Amino acid sequence: MQAPIPSSSSSSTSAKLALLPLLTFLVLFLGVGFYYQTQGVEYAFYQLPSPSALLPAVILAVLLSRESLTETIARYIEGAGHSNIITMCFIYLLAGAFSAVAKATGGVDATVSLGLSVIPAQFILPGLFLIAGFIATAMGTSMGTLAALGPVGLGVAQATGIEPALVAGVLVSGAIFGDNLSIISDTTIAATRTQGCEMRDKFKANLHLALPAALIVIVLLVIMGESGEATVPQGANWLLALPYLLILVLAVAGLNVFAVLIIGILSSAIIGVSVSDYQVITVGQDIYTGFGQMQEIMILSLMLGGLSELMRQQGGIDFLLATISKVIRALALPLKIGNSLGIAVLISALNICIANNTVSIIVAGSTAKALAEQGGIEPKRSASLLDIFACVVQGLIPYGGQLLIIGATFSLSPVEIIPYSFYCFILAAVTVLSLIWGAKQAGVQNQQSQRNV
Repeated sequence: MQAPIPSSSSSSTSAKLALLPLLTFLVLFLGVGFYYQTQGVEYAFYQLPSPSALLPAVILAVLLSRESLTETIARYIEGAGHSNIITMCFIYLLAGAFSAVAKATGGVDATVSLGLSVIPAQFILPGLFLIAGFIATAMGTSMGTLAALGPVGLGVAQATGIEPALVAGVLVSGAIFGDNLSIISDTTIAATRTQGCEMRDKFKANLHLALPAALIVIVLLVIMGESGEATVPQGANWLLALPYLLILVLAVAGLNVFAVLIIGILSSAIIGVSVSDYQVITVGQDIYTGFGQMQEIMILSLMLGGLSELMRQQGGIDFLLATISKVIRALALPLKIGNSLGIAVLISALNICIANNTVSIIVAGSTAKALAEQGGIEPKRSASLLDIFACVVQGLIPYGGQLLIIGATFSLSPVEIIPYSFYCFILAAVTVLSLIWGAKQAGVQNQQSQRNV
């Protein structure tokens, strides 16, 4: 959904009030999470489903509207039914179906077995990082990757004597690395759709930053010199890993994401039936299971789409954009670098509050797009910044699902794992340095142009 250029009305009281529903959502979601955390409840920030926390915010947005109830509801439905939102929902369904079928056939176990069987002992940690990255890229989910690799990583730590928190941090790093690059990740889907760019272009933009960061992490892990002998999972047929390889090749080749996912589902089912005891009758059931796993994010996307439209119509998005623009101008930075940092700060702050990188991108999408248009930032670049900083923050907040699930597997506090999430820190540093370098290069070019004139 498009956000217009901020006007003088953006600072009005009504525009400020338009942001109150979003604040209500954040306070309710965080308040309940902190309460359960003080009570010692596991996964405290996931006890209240986010769509349930969003419902009061939607009701408040409707009440704040100056239009009639009929017109307000119609506008809300228009926002929820935006083509970007609907496209995301269909991709979510197919991504969930592929992940469920591939897992049911044994594809995850096969991929893990294949990777561990070829890793030399002295490269256990770099190997785990790469395996997690590969699986997350193929599956499109850091949560699913950590759920699959967590028990294996714990076994590696126990067998080798390597610090468990270090192994957990390496897995988180790899999962975030792959999730950030994956074309079927919900963060990638949200970032590309909200910014209006092709997934292939965003992938290339991300790769220029993610690859150097990953190489630094690998070198760091090699220098640390932690090694040991890992137990390779037995009984997995490596042919079951082929669907993951196939969708990677097809995705990078630029095939339409819908086609990629459908081919992934079919290839997983066919290979599973051919080389394992996977039954044809269960394919439909697993596909439906995958659909169900995407229920929450679909509902949330629809509800947030409607809420964003009401906030935009009431001036809230304009006010937020104007506020960020004012801060950027106060810093006296070049417009392009300032707006780039504005996008980074916006998505980081939202994700700290919401603890869900996909939701944060959806909420920030229209504002980030307007900032990008103002600053002459290419859509692929703004999509890359959204995805990068959303994933970076997601891998560092102790109440995020990634650290919670790996912490539970390793019987560790998520806080213990954060210092070892090397990739998140390094990716953020590489991205910020690239922005600074780009600004300096632009300054040099401007000086040269002025001299030539």
